[in-house]
Amino acid sequence: MRAGSRSFWLILAVIAAVTVAAIVWPRLSRIGLLGSGYMAQTLCAGLFVSGRDMESLMTQDLSGPGLEPLQLFTPAVAHNEQTVRASVFGLFGQTAVFRDGLGCTLTHDKPAVLSRAVAANLSPPDPAPSSTAEWPDGAHVIARPWLAGVDGEAADRTIEAIFSEPDPSRPRNTRALVVVHQGRIMAERYAPGFDARMPMVGWSMSKTVTNLLVALRVKDGALSLDASRLMPEWRDEDDPRAAITLDELMHMTSGLAFNEDVDDFLSDVSQMLYVQANSARFAASKPLVDPPGSHWSYSTGTTGIIAAVLRETFDSEFAYLRFPRKRLFAPLGMRSASLAPDASGTLMSGSFFYASARDWARLGLLFLRDGIWSGRQLLPKGWVAYSLVPAPHAPNDKYGAQIWLKLPDSPGLGEPPMPDDAFYMLGHNGQVVAMVPSRNLVIVRLGLTRKGGDWDPARDLSPLVNAFPAVAE
Repeated sequence: MRAGSRSFWLILAVIAAVTVAAIVWPRLSRIGLLGSGYMAQTLCAGLFVSGRDMESLMTQDLSGPGLEPLQLFTPAVAHNEQTVRASVFGLFGQTAVFRDGLGCTLTHDKPAVLSRAVAANLSPPDPAPSSTAEWPDGAHVIARPWLAGVDGEAADRTIEAIFSEPDPSRPRNTRALVVVHQGRIMAERYAPGFDARMPMVGWSMSKTVTNLLVALRVKDGALSLDASRLMPEWRDEDDPRAAITLDELMHMTSGLAFNEDVDDFLSDVSQMLYVQANSARFAASKPLVDPPGSHWSYSTGTTGIIAAVLRETFDSEFAYLRFPRKRLFAPLGMRSASLAPDASGTLMSGSFFYASARDWARLGLLFLRDGIWSGRQLLPKGWVAYSLVPAPHAPNDKYGAQIWLKLPDSPGLGEPPMPDDAFYMLGHNGQVVAMVPSRNLVIVRLGLTRKGGDWDPARDLSPLVNAFPAVAE
């Protein structure tokens, strides 16, 4: 072969290799950053927010069906600095940093919006909860028998079933259960390695926490549900997204494109949570696929945008990041709660709220009490009623304002069926807070039920709910 011919084929091979790399590398990069971000974030929150040990996190939370690729990733924990870095073969590294009161944030190699010294002032030490005052006003939980009218045998049997593993190939992995009846904890149970003080992730139950933060800013007069032109990039007079209202965001009817498939490595929700440094800007950049208000579509990106809208109502990052603790967590006595921001400083309000099972129950009780806490109207009057109005175009009227009105993943309504007035916080991997006004009941179930696991919230909770008598009118 002549030299000129060899040079031609060499140049052609180089061009082909560069072309393939240009096509493959961006996809490979996004998948690599997703894996390292997921591992770093999960380990950081597990170690420094929940206080768990490395071995249980690696064997329980970072392994199993669907997570096999994580075996290629290597974590490095710096306990003194409270950081975790993960990478695959030294590439696509991501670091998560813990800050007291703010949980864990993927830095994306950007400086933190607030230093640790400043962040520490977000959560000034709350007075220790009274050791004698009963929950929810204090920390004391009194063991007492089931109240009159409760089918105690059915309740005990259902609680046992919720923690059982009838099919080891389809594990339930229930980690916590709290049952609140007539404002008092009547039953609670935890899996080995978990307890009443441990903060646990709510995943999409965080969206309902966002509902409460919006309520408080509406009460302050800083937000209006009919406000539009909400994001800077939407304020051009020719941008059709300018018409989107806060109410439409609350009800998931913005019309924005967003791929919510959690099993797709390249979906919008996966990339938003673990690859994008500014989650709200990423979601807000999506185009309209439907006119605002004309179509319902569940979207974590929508809740991320709401967090950015909230942010613009504050004069400083410090005031914004302190707001949840000052106005919601502290008044309710939620000492375990934290809501992490992203690298840009915007709260990850769609997914990364952590709280103990008892503190999740406090949030449920706030809804059950129509926004009243310790005799004070904490939420605007009528806010709970607003939240429970079905979103326009939501199938089967299953969704309200950042809260579920039906159990969409259940093939039926349970046996016996759940009461019609029940409503829910729901999160990935089987997280549930069920609120049932007609039974004066709140039930919290936290766990790690992966896709295919033997957990159905209606089937498994309805016998427990229906063990309690209806409230006399």
